[in-house]
Amino acid sequence: MPHRQQLHRDGYALLRGAIPAEWLDELRAVFDAGVRPSEGWPVPRDVGWRCSMLDDAAKIQAVCRLPQVLAVAGELIGERFFLSQVEGREPLGGGGHQQLHRDLSAQRPGDIAMALAFFDDYGPENGATRIVPASHRPAPGEPPFDFSDESRAVQLSGTAGDILVFDVDLVHAGSLNALGGRRRSILFSYWSQALYASHLETAGLRNVRMDTRERFEPLGFALRPLAPGAPTASMKRQR
Repeated sequence: MPHRQQLHRDGYALLRGAIPAEWLDELRAVFDAGVRPSEGWPVPRDVGWRCSMLDDAAKIQAVCRLPQVLAVAGELIGERFFLSQVEGREPLGGGGHQQLHRDLSAQRPGDIAMALAFFDDYGPENGATRIVPASHRPAPGEPPFDFSDESRAVQLSGTAGDILVFDVDLVHAGSLNALGGRRRSILFSYWSQALYASHLETAGLRNVRMDTRERFEPLGFALRPLAPGAPTASMKRQR
């Protein structure tokens, strides 16, 4: 099956080793320097998470502009788009569990794409993300998704430098950081250009400090096979 069809069928792409390995130490340092307590944000952050203000850091912006990431986001959105928000997130030991949920499109299905870039190795032991493949576009007449049903959830695992890019309507959730290991990441979003006015209305509440005027074009999409010896990671089904 062509990669484009697979992306639209599954609603996500997991890009293995997308971040250059030599960037990772700097990215972790930027994350740690930007950590703020919940009360230091315009809207208090969830208990159980360490959150970092880092959207205007040059290396963070470079991650959000990696060509393969932009290609996947552009294919999902299907029109001119912009980088709307970037935030560092890490589940604390004993925290991070979320119920399955959707973040939801704004004006039309697929007008927002989300991404998670992992700065540490991740898996079920340190709160890695769960996703439900192909849950972003329910079939006509399909009953509403039962967010308490974990039977179709897939637990991601992989290595520092991987990036997950997904349709905003894909069912997903964070998991419990059972062992307390570091699992630093950035959560960032790309929005259709048509949403720019609403983006500006809420930018302060979302603590957006970066310049969001740059526009990206959906220039075509291709996921290339991994080179021999490139890192791989498993996906374990959550029961």
